[in-house]
Amino acid sequence: MDFNVRKLAADAGIFFSRAVQFTEERLGQAEKTELDAHFENLLSRADCTKNWTEKIYRQTEVMLQPNPGARIEEFLYEKLDRKVPPRPTNGEILGQFMLEAAKEFGPGTPYGSTLIKVGDCQRRLGGAEREFLQTSSISFLTPLRNFLEGDWRTISKERRLLENRRLDLDACKARLKKAKTAEAKAACEGEAVPDFQETRPRNYVLSASASALWNEELDKAEHEMRVAQTEFDRQAEVTRLLLEGISSTHVNHLRCLCEFVEVQAMYYSQCHNYMQELQRELGSRALIVNSHPAGSPTDPSTFLPLNSPSLLETDALQIEEVQPPASGTRKAKVLYDYDAGDSSELSLRADELITVYTVPGMDSDWLIGERGNQKGKVPVTYLELLS
Repeated sequence: MDFNVRKLAADAGIFFSRAVQFTEERLGQAEKTELDAHFENLLSRADCTKNWTEKIYRQTEVMLQPNPGARIEEFLYEKLDRKVPPRPTNGEILGQFMLEAAKEFGPGTPYGSTLIKVGDCQRRLGGAEREFLQTSSISFLTPLRNFLEGDWRTISKERRLLENRRLDLDACKARLKKAKTAEAKAACEGEAVPDFQETRPRNYVLSASASALWNEELDKAEHEMRVAQTEFDRQAEVTRLLLEGISSTHVNHLRCLCEFVEVQAMYYSQCHNYMQELQRELGSRALIVNSHPAGSPTDPSTFLPLNSPSLLETDALQIEEVQPPASGTRKAKVLYDYDAGDSSELSLRADELITVYTVPGMDSDWLIGERGNQKGKVPVTYLELLS
């Protein structure tokens, strides 16, 4: 490997000089070129954008993938430029286990058939979660990462270059100030009265020579300062344009944030619909079993279909005969809409208030609800009991 010793020595000298400048500026021993207030505001806004974008990005990653091992694996695949292998979600794995257990227990048994229903619901929930994770990563995480790894790196590079240009400009200003001071001192010495005892006064010749040298040094320092000022102004304009682009970044991130909220709302709505459907199925099954507590598990009448006339008539008769206790009734707020599965249940609408109570021997997942002259069983999970 070839090393350019002169270049290394020059770079080391520049680094040392700038380190000395930083130290002198911190100690108040050197002048510093200040940026205008608008530029400083742009710098502060850019730093704030970077810091909070990074925090939001990291925490969104944690929310979407709580498993740190999986996040590290995805990071390594990304750095190796390889496709991440498909990974089933926890819901999909749970659903698969339930379906396999149902095969062992028997799909025709009450437990086995329920496992099939719940397992299928868990698989659908897991599929919805996987789709949500993929869409959120594309629509929200990717733009944030592109800003941090692309635009911000460019801004940081130009800011470092601007800082170096400022240090060069300050160094030129210091040299120019020193040259002016020396030139003025040499001019004052040149005006001193010469020694006429000599044919050609020695001090006069030396002063004139020094004055000429300092005049040349002053011209050189002024030229270097003009060049440094031009380069600083040019770099400041480039950096300012990049910093003003932060406003466009905010607009883009706002659009991505709205898309993320829409995807999240769609995901939770889909999960809610799946769970409502599952609750209705399980609630109807529980009602059939609990309506015949004295029956044998193998009694075919225990598993009569819901549209059986005898079952509906029996349930309706039981509900009508139920009387509220003298004490123990409570008010409840309905959280979600609920459509009655049969005549023994009471349909509910979200946000309405009803009176609820329980009766001895009733399943803990259900209450008796009353709304005016209407009465029926209601699921506890759809209610918020009020004190």
